[in-house]
Amino acid sequence: MPTFYGTTIDSRLMLGTAQYPSPAILADAFQQSGAGIATVSVRREAGGEQAGQDFWSLIQQLGVAVLPNTAGCHSIREAVTTAHMARELFDTDWIKLEIIGNADTLQPDPFGLVEAAAQLAEDGFEVFPYCTEDLVLCERLVEVGCKVLMPWGAPIGTGLGLNNIYGLRSLRAHFPDIPLVVDAGLGLPSQAAHAMELGYDAVLLNTAVAKAGDPVAMARAFAHAVEAGALAAQADPIDARDMAAPSTPIIGKAFL
Repeated sequence: MPTFYGTTIDSRLMLGTAQYPSPAILADAFQQSGAGIATVSVRREAGGEQAGQDFWSLIQQLGVAVLPNTAGCHSIREAVTTAHMARELFDTDWIKLEIIGNADTLQPDPFGLVEAAAQLAEDGFEVFPYCTEDLVLCERLVEVGCKVLMPWGAPIGTGLGLNNIYGLRSLRAHFPDIPLVVDAGLGLPSQAAHAMELGYDAVLLNTAVAKAGDPVAMARAFAHAVEAGALAAQADPIDARDMAAPSTPIIGKAFL
């Protein structure tokens, strides 16, 4: 099971908490998924003593680790400020760092991401950076203190799956000891299984479950897919080849 900053999570599936049809469906989906981490946007917590308390109580009842995020932030200052708010609200040093660089693709800003990650690491945060699969960017994030990398599979909410399998495979080979999580763009359980077959430690998704016709059933489907993919990776699958190979050996076959 994946270990993030010294904490082992009893699941390879991480789920977001936005866009569900109702709080009851959110809770049921988490129960069926077996997810070990819930990501929570600080922007859903408004000011005031009682603001957001019902939502926070629901998250606490899920019985999973909470990973606050800086979703919707477009600048270093905004992301760092939001991270400090999250630490006060949720009493955790964990932060999923998001800094949006492009409004259409929601692609993270690589330059701001590295600088913000460095600031937060110096402030004692344990940073989970939402990034692209760019190898140089990921090296810089590790250099400034990130001990987890969360490259996207595809733009947030698109359901396109793994757009750059070569890049994701290269990251896994280059960082064999860094926990890697495919974050964003997954739409089908088969795509999550593929990510795990590449050797990734976990996947994080939200839209694919929350916006499905039956979020609870889809959460259960992703749970099975993630475990199947992880088991396949551990089983050392065969390499793909261009030529056919008979499954029945020639040796010992009767010749008439």
